[in-house]
Amino acid sequence: MLAGLGLLLFLLPLAGLIIQAPWNQALGELADPTTTTALGLSIFCSLTATAIALVLGIPLAMILARTRGTLRNVLRALTTLPMVLPPVVGGVALLLAFGRHGVAGSFLRQWFGIQIPFTTAAAVMAETFVAMPFLVIAVEAGLRSLDHRYEEAARSLGAGYWRVFTRVTLPLLRPAIVSGAVLCWARALGEFGATITFAGNFPGRTQTVPIAVYLALESNPDAAITLSLILLVVSVAILVGMRDRWLGAL
Repeated sequence: MLAGLGLLLFLLPLAGLIIQAPWNQALGELADPTTTTALGLSIFCSLTATAIALVLGIPLAMILARTRGTLRNVLRALTTLPMVLPPVVGGVALLLAFGRHGVAGSFLRQWFGIQIPFTTAAAVMAETFVAMPFLVIAVEAGLRSLDHRYEEAARSLGAGYWRVFTRVTLPLLRPAIVSGAVLCWARALGEFGATITFAGNFPGRTQTVPIAVYLALESNPDAAITLSLILLVVSVAILVGMRDRWLGAL
């Protein structure tokens, strides 16, 4: 009984979205310039955030996997904090750090003339901030389950650090990296709170799909439902695709 109620809690909202969707107008809504612009910007920002997370997250995961004791616990807590931190709070933190009068923002503005808030770069930073922990956790789990005998064998044959890393470690970590990157991308694609707080709502510059959905609910509900369906389809496709092949790396 309770399990059935719990299942209904998940199914009814999704069913409502699908049943109430304006299927006969979906293609028209997708062709709307506002929709296509938001979609294009979301894809660009989420892919860029994922690429940055790969560059920064893999080394961070390696440090977490090879650190012990209190230091590891502290580093892991800091790394995973954005996963439990309210996104709006994350956006405020980014604004206080990189805003015009922020800790780093004032320095960037004074010495380099760089202003990050309310730009496309701010949207990418917000998405990276909230999504990178998913990649780090996946890669760290992959590193901990890795059979290090292959690395040791390669070193005994004279291979240097970078050769072992690129030829042995990375190929063995591929499932974990792929699963982490996909989860990171999906989280970045659906990011709302930190983005609207740190980057604002500027069509063509910072208005991503989740922000467009929120605004369209008042003026154009059909467009909001259509965009929501797109995010729903992406989420379901990711879960189905990762069910067997990639989730085992987590």
